[in-house]
Amino acid sequence: MAVAVRRDPPMRVAEYKQWVAARPEGERWELIDGAPVMMAPAKDRHHRIVYNLLRALGDLADPRGCWAQSGLAVLSEAFDDYAPIPDALVRCGAELPDGYADDPLLVAEVLSPSTLINDRGLKARFYQSIPSLRTLLLIEPDEARIEVWRRGSGWTMQLARADERIDLPELGGALAVADVYKRIDF
Repeated sequence: MAVAVRRDPPMRVAEYKQWVAARPEGERWELIDGAPVMMAPAKDRHHRIVYNLLRALGDLADPRGCWAQSGLAVLSEAFDDYAPIPDALVRCGAELPDGYADDPLLVAEVLSPSTLINDRGLKARFYQSIPSLRTLLLIEPDEARIEVWRRGSGWTMQLARADERIDLPELGGALAVADVYKRIDF
């Protein structure tokens, strides 16, 4: 369960960066709708899915000079009160000077009951405001099902199931849904 620090007025990204830099090592915070939110430890299944996802995305990203990463906060010029930390992202280019990326090609969130409404709601709209983002993956932890949001002339969504592949033209390949859930029992 996440714990939010309520503020009035809402915290902005610049203030958040200073605030979170002063927090004890080991605490994980993200800025959601102007409030710092401490991230609770994820369940083992969640970590296993993220591990599988990073391995599969890394295999696609590496040949293109891109990176599959976790632990980076994402920024958008359209939202000055958000700095969420997705479970995984893919970005290309130079190493970042800090833990903030504003140029992901792909973002992935493993859903959980405590964050489900926000992940599918305002957080999804936040991610979709990032000009570089081409694909948003919302991953179900309790069944082999991934919501695939793609940017075209607008945003469209399709469901991908266990025996399907997700085409990722921005990475020149496809992600097998089965690889995301490798060694996960349902």
